[in-house]
Amino acid sequence: MSAFKWIGATLGWSLGGPLGAILGLALGSLGDAFSDSEKTFTNRERNARRPQNSRQNATSSGDFEVSLLVLASIVIKADGIQDQRELDLVRSQFVKMYGKERANNAFKLFKNISTQNVSVRQICLQIQQRMDHASRLQLVHFLFDIAKADGHVHKKEEDQIQSIASYLNINARDYQSLKAMFYSESNNAYKILEIDNSASIDQIKKAYRRMAKKFHPDKVEHLGEEHRKGAESKFKEVLKAYEQLQKERGF
Repeated sequence: MSAFKWIGATLGWSLGGPLGAILGLALGSLGDAFSDSEKTFTNRERNARRPQNSRQNATSSGDFEVSLLVLASIVIKADGIQDQRELDLVRSQFVKMYGKERANNAFKLFKNISTQNVSVRQICLQIQQRMDHASRLQLVHFLFDIAKADGHVHKKEEDQIQSIASYLNINARDYQSLKAMFYSESNNAYKILEIDNSASIDQIKKAYRRMAKKFHPDKVEHLGEEHRKGAESKFKEVLKAYEQLQKERGF
């Protein structure tokens, strides 16, 4: 199955704007991998399939995946170096999320996307305007997951993810909560629950209920089962943080 056939049927708003332009170049650079009929996928056809009112159209699995591919390519280039080891790590993460066949197609696109000069602000603005908040939170979580594929998140990768989160209109507390899931620090449980370490037991309980609702996997079920499963990991981190504080505070 070609990369276009694999992803084309699930694309919505990402066919237009900066994401559409990047995807078009990536698909075109695959050359002989496409049939003649696939090469006739023109800008006019993209625009015809693009929703007119993007805010009212739910993000599809294809929209989310293209967004992830583009943003991941930005993060792994953050330190100015992109070698085969990094590419292998990204591919392994795709396999974990999507399975081998889908990951192979995703990685073909990823390699072509990663060679392009991308405007982080423009890409994030398109995503922020057209993707729901829960899906944007999941994007940032996946970016940290990819960045930590080699065992730790490099400072420049962290800075790039923070910049992306800001452009995506992810507030500071949500960002710190997601970030804390990938570090081992004494106060991480409080950060994950978005509270201070002076919080009362009642405040901890309320924070847990709030965060469990915000990060519940059902919030991204419209993205498909593969992304819903990915969302379970951050939901489990919320539960883990709560159980840690239960043990520490004795309630």
